Amino acid sequence: MSVSFLTNKLLHYRGVAGVLTVASMVGMCFAYFYLQGVQKLDPCPLCIFQRVGLIVMGIFAFLAFLFNPKRPLVRVLLMLGALLGMLWSVGVAARHVWIQHLPPDQVPSCGPGLDYWMDTLPIAQVFKEVFKGSGECAVIDWTFLGFSIPEMSLAFFGVLLLLIVWAMRQAKFP
Repeated sequence: MSVSFLTNKLLHYRGVAGVLTVASMVGMCFAYFYLQGVQKLDPCPLCIFQRVGLIVMGIFAFLAFLFNPKRPLVRVLLMLGALLGMLWSVGVAARHVWIQHLPPDQVPSCGPGLDYWMDTLPIAQVFKEVFKGSGECAVIDWTFLGFSIPEMSLAFFGVLLLLIVWAMRQAKFP
């Protein structure tokens, strides 16, 4: 693989959009098939919200890859959608990491769960309750190399965020 391939294809707008699309699929597959399927870990509300941002980013990146628009404004708008999804995931993951590092006496108590909230509360109240966090969000069930799932997610989302910014710079306004 030559350097020209990397600069001409992979690091160009469409290549970055493709990498972002694949990364979103890999991230979702890892969460669903490995963490939920193999490790039998149920996602907490904050984990679910992180996945929502990853899905949004993946949809916009897929559209950018699929259509490969020529107009810079369309390119930037598609990556802006991806950026917003990823900023959402970064923010939720950062909050999740913060909750996991609270002293035990400051961890919020466990609530009734996201399904119950979605059925009984207005959506604005659901968001408020989720971002308060709960005891289940503070539990560290699984680690890899000493990092919890939210810490690894935050690092993963940070890399994707940088790639999105790179793709936006590749839009080339005249």
